[in-house]
Amino acid sequence: MHSESKISMGSNIKFRTSRISNFIGINRRTMISTHCKNAEIIIGDNCSFSAVVIGARESIQIGNNVMVGANVLITDTDWHSMKSGEREHGIVGSKPVFISDNVFIGYSSSILKGVSIGKNSVIGANSVVTKDIPANVIAAGNPCKIIKTI
Repeated sequence: MHSESKISMGSNIKFRTSRISNFIGINRRTMISTHCKNAEIIIGDNCSFSAVVIGARESIQIGNNVMVGANVLITDTDWHSMKSGEREHGIVGSKPVFISDNVFIGYSSSILKGVSIGKNSVIGANSVVTKDIPANVIAAGNPCKIIKTI
């Protein structure tokens, strides 16, 4: 955690990192990290995570009653510049991520910078979310697309 950043969690949050706590298969331990001054990670109430990696340079907000499947990545940054001459200098793009209430994110999905996911939506396993997903849909794929309204 960056010394001038914030990580805030609501009540009844569950993190599973033991291989026997999730039978679909956990391939890493949970990691939650902020990387810049004023970065924030805010997690609401009644959320559960299995071997998730959450990394913020700016802001990641997760609502209430969110379930995050095993081995999911949630990040608001590219981690490295897309321009080869800037990679060594730590210049990276970042945009906030917002995950609304009652969202379920399936196994091994990646939620990338600048994305909002609407209330009650489901993200299918192994999806790569690069654009906003509205409320009340099932979305899946690489890139993630709406499959069905619920």
